[in-house]
Amino acid sequence: MKKLIIMVGGLLLLSACTTKSKIEFTRVAPTVQTKSRSEPIFYNGKTYQLDYSYSDAQSAFDMKVSGLGPKQQKDSVNIATSSLAYFACPDGQRGKLVGEPSYVDGKWALQAKCG
Repeated sequence: MKKLIIMVGGLLLLSACTTKSKIEFTRVAPTVQTKSRSEPIFYNGKTYQLDYSYSDAQSAFDMKVSGLGPKQQKDSVNIATSSLAYFACPDGQRGKLVGEPSYVDGKWALQAKCG
């Protein structure tokens, strides 16, 4: 009797394994998050303020970094591009600078995009 129950159970397991299920894979293109943000950014032991918004006309982000001095262009670029990659770019993409940054009224103004 036990052998019969074991054989029936085995046949049920095998029949369940042979059922084919239909699995479909779809690929969705990653999208850039174009929502405006204002975030405190901790960088090299200090906190800076990053504000950015997306410009459809330029297909890039207008970014402003506060709290840096006029000789800290490299730091402003690093803060802006790495933060953009974290907050807005699809996985695996980095922020890239578009044009040259400028220092106006105590803020670094930059344009960047994902890529």
